[in-house]
Amino acid sequence: MSWSESVLVVANRTADTDELYDAVLARAARSPIRVTLLVPGAWEVGDPPGSQQASRRRLRSATARLRDSGVAVQGVLGDGDPIAALQSVWDPDRFDEVIVCTLPATVSKWLRIDLPHRVERLTGAPVTHVTAEASHAFDHASV
Repeated sequence: MSWSESVLVVANRTADTDELYDAVLARAARSPIRVTLLVPGAWEVGDPPGSQQASRRRLRSATARLRDSGVAVQGVLGDGDPIAALQSVWDPDRFDEVIVCTLPATVSKWLRIDLPHRVERLTGAPVTHVTAEASHAFDHASV
């Protein structure tokens, strides 16, 4: 296998949005990458029934779409807490950078906890923040 960088992508309701797809393809156009798509499963108290299944569907949809575009990708369903999910997979020897995809600030729980900056502090890796339009994310989601 030729040399490539390893990118960890963290997304849930935005995992199968066009904005994230376009961002990953743009990153792949700069240099070869291998992607691990981490989708923190929605297991939090108060989440609607079926949220974990919706996370699984988004993960399958997003990984299939990226593979169809020639991106080497593997999917991981993680803990419902995005920080716990990140900590369970993060390995500085394995990943070179992180992409975090959120909903817009007006509706994003992840931005309320400052997830992109927390990921940067926890990993020490370069972090790219992608915002997906809420209407697109909810169109794709069944939650």
